[in-house]
Amino acid sequence: MSDRPLFAALHLARHHRLCQFPPFPNSVTMNAPTVHLFTDGGCSGNPGPGGWAFILRHVTTEKEREAFGAEAEATNNRMELTAVVRGLEALNRPCFVELFTDSVYVGKGLTEWLPKWKANGWRRREGKAWKPIKNEDLWRRLDQLAQEHRIKYTRVAGHSGHPENDRCDELAVAAYQKYR
Repeated sequence: MSDRPLFAALHLARHHRLCQFPPFPNSVTMNAPTVHLFTDGGCSGNPGPGGWAFILRHVTTEKEREAFGAEAEATNNRMELTAVVRGLEALNRPCFVELFTDSVYVGKGLTEWLPKWKANGWRRREGKAWKPIKNEDLWRRLDQLAQEHRIKYTRVAGHSGHPENDRCDELAVAAYQKYR
């Protein structure tokens, strides 16, 4: 019996850990493209007029796409989530996605809270009572999109000179200023 299949499996497992991507959703294959998704969202007041923006970059070709939008009445968290959802919706096939965001809410939601919310019927415990999660529509959509792609969350510090995060912030602010 050859050790080659075992070696290949161990190599693949090691590579998988080094890449730090979560397990493969059914739709993502090993040859799926890798993209970087930079996002930001914010409001003038919380709640208040809100804006979101994303930059999507194909790692190999370095082609980029920017998009942004606004709502007359929103919250910071809602705009942060909207930016991620809109960025993932812009993809036309399953991808490895490295998500760069300054939103701890989005990061913890994706990596920690989402499985618990789903298991609890999209509710969270508040004291002794169960309450519906906030922004449930966006979390449900993000959950659907996460089934299509392989997403790695990378936190960036906001307003720290990160070029893409700063650009997304500029686009989001410009978007919501039309409601001021």
